[in-house]
Formats: sequence, structure tokens, C-alpha cells
Amino acid sequence: MHFDQLERRGFIRLLGGAAAWPLAARAQQASIPVIGFLNSGSPGAFGHFVSAFRQGLGEAGYVEHRNVGIEYRWAEGQADRLPELARELVRAQVALICAASPPSALAAKAATTTIPVVFTSGEDPIKLGLVASFNRPGGNVTGVALLIDVLGSKRLGLLREIVPAASLIAVLLNPTWPTFDTQLNDVQEAARAVGQ
Repeated sequence: MHFDQLERRGFIRLLGGAAAWPLAARAQQASIPVIGFLNSGSPGAFGHFVSAFRQGLGEAGYVEHRNVGIEYRWAEGQADRLPELARELVRAQVALICAASPPSALAAKAATTTIPVVFTSGEDPIKLGLVASFNRPGGNVTGVALLIDVLGSKRLGLLREIVPAASLIAVLLNPTWPTFDTQLNDVQEAARAVGQ
């Protein structure tokens, strides 16, 4: 065999291998898990939350673009967009949906019964209808509940200690928030209990 033929065969093999590299890279990319990140806010307002999310993933050995992908969906403060954004993540066949607000969690729960949904919530997830109980959440939804909504009565008590002569106290609540009724009832019950 002549040297030119050998060199040409090596070049053809190299060219064929180079053509297969993008295919191999795409196949490798497709094999990494993809997390869906669903939030009712905007990336600017929740940048610190995303950084903490990535840091937590990194501590667990998952690094974005290396061994895990993340599909971000932001409702930009328009909660009515969340159901469609959740359905987009389901259609993308993500391995998991991280729902970073109660409205996001409710939209993700409504969109799928098979993809795991992990939420963070300041409200009671049982009252929201996200889980059946704390001990046995059931279904495909689980998460962390900070139970901020039960602090309404504590805040009222603290405010009354700071300003004991106040006869009128206003509470600002978002009427479109899923737990508006619960928050309002909790504060009203606390006010009635102290004669406010």
C-alpha cells in the first residue's frame, strides 16, 4: 500500500469521525437530566434565588451545562401565564419541576401527575391543596413549606406591642394570590381575638 493512500484513508477516517462528533455530543447532551424551573416572578428579581438553587445543585454534584440542564420559565408577575409555562416544561419532558412559588407549584401540579414537582412555599401546602399531609404528601408533589402565612397573627401582635395606641391597622394582601382568603382570615381572627 502506498503512503499517499494510507494518508488519504487516515484523512477520510478523521473527517468521518469529525462529522460524527456533533452527533455524539448531541446524544451525550440528551442523556443528561433536565430540570424545569418555574417561577411566577422575573429573573432579575429572583437572581439571588437562582444562584442559591445552582449552588445547592452544585453541592449535590450537579453543575448546569456539565451534567444537568435547566429549562427556566418565568411568568414575569403574570400568574395567569403559569399553567401554559408548566405545560411547556411537561412537553419538554423535564425530569423534575422546581416550582419556586405557590402559584407555580399549583400550575405544575395541574400540568402533570407523573413528573416530580418540588416546591418552596411560604403558605401551608395542605391548605393550598398541594399535598395530602406533611408526613405523607402523596402524588408527585413534595417540597419545603416555610409557613410564613401563619405569621399574620404574630405580626399583628408584634405591631400592637410596638404601637399599642393604634386603633386602626391596615393589611396589604394580593387578592389574586392562591392563599389570599387564608391569609385574610388568619389576620382577621387574630384581630378579633385581641379586640381589634
